[in-house]
Amino acid sequence: MLVLAGLRAVGATPAEAASGLLTLCICQAIIAIVLSLRFRIPLSFAWSTPGAALLIAAHSTTHNFSAAVGAFIVCGLLIAITGFWPALTRAITRIPTPLASALLAGILFPICLAPVEASVKLPLLALPIVLVWLILFGLAPRWAVPGALVVTIIVVGISAGTGWLHGSLVAPQLSFVPPTFQPLVIVSLGIPLYLVTMAGQNVPGFAVLKTFGYDDPPARTILVGSGLLSAGGALFGAHVINLAALSAAIMAGPDSHTDRSKRWIASVTGGAVYVLLGLAAGLAASLVLVTPPLLITTVAGLAMLGAFVAAVAASLEDPNNRVVAIITFLVVASGIVIVGIGSPFWGLLVGGIVMLWLTWHRRRRERRLAAATPME
Repeated sequence: MLVLAGLRAVGATPAEAASGLLTLCICQAIIAIVLSLRFRIPLSFAWSTPGAALLIAAHSTTHNFSAAVGAFIVCGLLIAITGFWPALTRAITRIPTPLASALLAGILFPICLAPVEASVKLPLLALPIVLVWLILFGLAPRWAVPGALVVTIIVVGISAGTGWLHGSLVAPQLSFVPPTFQPLVIVSLGIPLYLVTMAGQNVPGFAVLKTFGYDDPPARTILVGSGLLSAGGALFGAHVINLAALSAAIMAGPDSHTDRSKRWIASVTGGAVYVLLGLAAGLAASLVLVTPPLLITTVAGLAMLGAFVAAVAASLEDPNNRVVAIITFLVVASGIVIVGIGSPFWGLLVGGIVMLWLTWHRRRRERRLAAATPME
């Protein structure tokens, strides 16, 4: 639902959103199966979850899905270029944690407010979802979000009846979306999408592989392959795919197989399952079509709450950069649009400038103190 809500927020029709979800499933299935078979290591891929959250937050940036698709293509090409250009890879991975984490927290903040807003505006629909999530989060945290999603489907099904099941979107379909390249949309959507996908998904994905002993994953092949597939998939409504992080921990860990050399089988199997899930994209889009948008964002907010907490904690971990993190967070969360460019870009820019200024000033003060301290 998060992906569908994100695509709809930037102007996709229900058919285009369903096509985008189907394309994402197919693309990540193809690359997971091919690369896992080729390298015999568990390489799992997923759609960019923080990227989908960014699309929801960027609803005021554009409602022209053709322009959004142009931004998706630029994002995919930037990921591919990153794979070809090692220096760019190092630069992206060295984005200061306070900035990257505060950027993600600012994007997620309005989404995480949705459960509160929906509980007031749509109490009969939203409160059962929130209560089930809260109960399961205390008893079985892994099942909290799936449980909330099931309750959402039940609530929507009861309130909407069964008429939506007979719509033309139920059958899986691909819709070609001709792109347009608008500089302002590229700057305010395409570049932030690239940054959050790299910092929030690809970099942690490589870290997970190394954690489980896969010290030399084919980084160039992963980035170039996922970037080019993302650029191609954008023509059918998909935003971006990337190396998985959370699911990678399952595929690469001992839960998938006790023998580390055979864990790649789990990634191949997971890729095949994604194809089956993609076939239900039309059904999911039909369900979203009859669901109040605030209710969809409610489920997304509950699903992203853990990521929001982690992003806030990481952004404030360094005492020297807490002001930087808060300023970045506030600018991004404000949702401001200046000369057509959205708040994620301005938050990163303002935060970077503040960090440079405060770091320079702090180091200058430290040098003065060191010079004034008499040597023993």
